[in-house]
Amino acid sequence: MPDAQAANPASHVRPPVATWVEAPVQYLADLSIKPVTYNPPPGTGLARREGNYRDFVVKIHDARPFAHELSLDRQAFVLVKHETAMRDFLDEDEVRTRYHAEVEALIKRETGASKVVVFDHTVRTADRALERGLRTPVRSVHNDYTEKSGPQRVRDLLPADEAEARLNKRFAEYNVWRNIDHAPIEMSPLGFVDSESIAPRDLAICDLVYVDRTGEIYQGVYNADHRWHYFPAMTRDEAILIKCYDSLKDGRARFSLHSAFDDPTSPANARPRQSIEARAFAFFD
Repeated sequence: MPDAQAANPASHVRPPVATWVEAPVQYLADLSIKPVTYNPPPGTGLARREGNYRDFVVKIHDARPFAHELSLDRQAFVLVKHETAMRDFLDEDEVRTRYHAEVEALIKRETGASKVVVFDHTVRTADRALERGLRTPVRSVHNDYTEKSGPQRVRDLLPADEAEARLNKRFAEYNVWRNIDHAPIEMSPLGFVDSESIAPRDLAICDLVYVDRTGEIYQGVYNADHRWHYFPAMTRDEAILIKCYDSLKDGRARFSLHSAFDDPTSPANARPRQSIEARAFAFFD
């Protein structure tokens, strides 16, 4: 009796698609040199970093098949559908008036926060970033806020009385990251470490030096136990929420680690990545 699949080539089972890729990401190998990053004004040059950084090859899993299982309070990142009415993400006024309002509504929807303050955004591109006054994808394993800089940023943004009242209750900082191109991302996707695999020693304080101020971020120290994930081929109607700070110390995820990386499955003529991240504080009653 002939094999049914042989008789119908269209029914042949395709080999399984790899659910992970291997790629180098840049960690701190150790703390023999205090990490410091010097950030020039946008469009004037590249950031200069001090620290014992090294590339480590990690396995980065496609999280799309189990995206519905992810949680901001466990993994510290989630993928959501999020339509935008934005016409031009390079129009600063439109981003501040229209997109900030969209991000505020999204974070309220996903977290239940009573108040959301969107305070910053950054457009990044892998194509002629400096000459366009934009920033490039960040290729080091990091988290945007620390135990100290999270509350300090609230004090910087809100009137003193309101800031102290808000700091007495739970608050969290979220980044909302999205592709701003009309085609899916092919180059330099963003990878995320599952927060449940991060140990306290993996978070190293790094001074972030600007022309007018100095802040703090965490740089990731290499840990072979880190579980990496990403969402390949992100489209313009998707967004990733990343929790970078949570004041509540009840066992939930408080910090995260993430980095851009070179996807080995990207086509040779990949479209340069274009993305935006908006930063916001969520306050809870």
